Amino acid sequence: MDAHSRGRAEDIDPADQWVLNPDTGDYELRLSPSPPQSPVPRPRRATPAEASAPERDGREDREDRENREVPASRRRRAAPEEEPPGRRGRRRPAKKKSKGKRILLWTGGTMAFVVLAAGTAGYLYLQHLNGNIQSVSDDGAGTGGFSKDKAINILLIGTDKRTGDGNEGYGDNGSAGHADTNILLHVSKDRSNATALSIPRDLIVDVPDCPTTQEDGSTKVIPGESEVRFNTSLGQNERTPSCTMRTVTELTGVTPDNFMVADFNAVKTLTSAVGGVEVCLAKDIDDPDSHLNLPAGKHTIEGEEALAFVRTRHSVGFGGDLSRIEIQQQFLSALMRKLKSNDTLSSPSKMVKLAEAGTEALTVDSKLDSITKLKDLGLELGKLNIKNLTFATVPVVDNPAEKVAATVVLKEGPAQQVFDMIKNDVSFTEVKEKEKEEQKKEDAADAARLEGEKSEPGEVRVRVMNGGASDGSAGRELTYLQNEAGVTKSENAGNAPEDLDKTTLEYAPDQADQARALAEILGLSGAALKPGESVTNSQGLPTMTLTLGKDFKGAGVKLDAASGKAPEDVQKSTADKVECAK
Repeated sequence: MDAHSRGRAEDIDPADQWVLNPDTGDYELRLSPSPPQSPVPRPRRATPAEASAPERDGREDREDRENREVPASRRRRAAPEEEPPGRRGRRRPAKKKSKGKRILLWTGGTMAFVVLAAGTAGYLYLQHLNGNIQSVSDDGAGTGGFSKDKAINILLIGTDKRTGDGNEGYGDNGSAGHADTNILLHVSKDRSNATALSIPRDLIVDVPDCPTTQEDGSTKVIPGESEVRFNTSLGQNERTPSCTMRTVTELTGVTPDNFMVADFNAVKTLTSAVGGVEVCLAKDIDDPDSHLNLPAGKHTIEGEEALAFVRTRHSVGFGGDLSRIEIQQQFLSALMRKLKSNDTLSSPSKMVKLAEAGTEALTVDSKLDSITKLKDLGLELGKLNIKNLTFATVPVVDNPAEKVAATVVLKEGPAQQVFDMIKNDVSFTEVKEKEKEEQKKEDAADAARLEGEKSEPGEVRVRVMNGGASDGSAGRELTYLQNEAGVTKSENAGNAPEDLDKTTLEYAPDQADQARALAEILGLSGAALKPGESVTNSQGLPTMTLTLGKDFKGAGVKLDAASGKAPEDVQKSTADKVECAK
């Protein structure tokens, strides 16, 4: 049984082959009810002699595979040769992760974003998934692949090629597979936000000359064209996805790191794998072209119905491609919410089906041609909170050269601004800016609490409580306040009701001058001052409450180093002044 057919023997659903191990609490892949039949030996314990031998982690094999020349034609990865049995025993054990080992995978086109997980996936199953993946050369059109320490730009392409069962009624009859749905996904360097920029298929662009690797390893330059539809950058004149990459670079000034391509089957298989996606319609839709027939309201769709949803255009908006882009973006948002939901991530069965569907529906560039590489990309993308993902469309207007509008052209000013924002890694959601503004407001409010008149230390009334500091801290701090700081109207109130991470000082509004005085003595920041209520001390007088938290460093030690000054007896010098040795 080869790598591609593992897990499919006797028509067994791979999802049914994951069994819960009661000893470990993990799901394990049981490929056959009869273990001796497996052609690949199980890992065995190394002998003492083997244990002392240099460890082999397989990196040499991976480097050999990744450095080999990649032909232009689509191909399926062959299963790698099996290692000798003695060496398999020395493979490093995989580290356990919560909720299984999640392999996060984002696919292309209308099904753009997919979280792919294989539970506690075993070596054989990962090799099987590798066999599913198809790859094509990027012909040098990309950056060479994404980097973990840089912003990421992935070109996602959905083609209109009628491949797969039941797809005869969709797309263009006889299409070579044009770039029907196109999304440039930009993820910020700090992974705090992302932009999914849709590029209309009917946008008039210049397609550049495209050097393309042929099956025999030679390079053929496919001539470019001026003022043609964007969708002709793929499929037309034997253009490959690398040509679509070059067209995007020519259009936007942004060079994609990688590309992913998927056909109609991806929408059907992925939505079925997760048990359907919930969408909402503001009106009834009956579209004979896309075969979508749904009443207004919320619906859970999958399979053929999901494909019909993302293909509809005549019954939504203005009935054109731009209206379809909007409904596709709504669908992608719904799909992402479902993929991120607990009922998907916590279900090994759904995750295995998702793994199968995602890898079989996907064609990637040769820099992403393994589960390991896709996992690394997915882990980066998985850092993003989807609430900070903005869907946008390249600003366009109807083509003024046409009497009957059929194509669109760039709306130059706004379009260039959008492209510049992506090139300069500027957030469309303004996450950073909003957070900085909120932080500035909080910092200003905190700082304001420290401004104003201060009482004399002898007029400060405070009780000290231990709320997470080491034992005896309240007593030692009280001794410091009374004997060294002059805060004689202070007392020990024992342990606080609960522990705090940070030391706080609670006071009534008419005690603000006392609070500022004590903050200066102890080095408290404005954030530590908590306007509230006073309590009655042992003399029956209103008093503030100082609760020492886990950040308490010792009696008399400034709690906020930034708020204090260096002690006077510490020798200080600066590099810009000449000091004479004494």
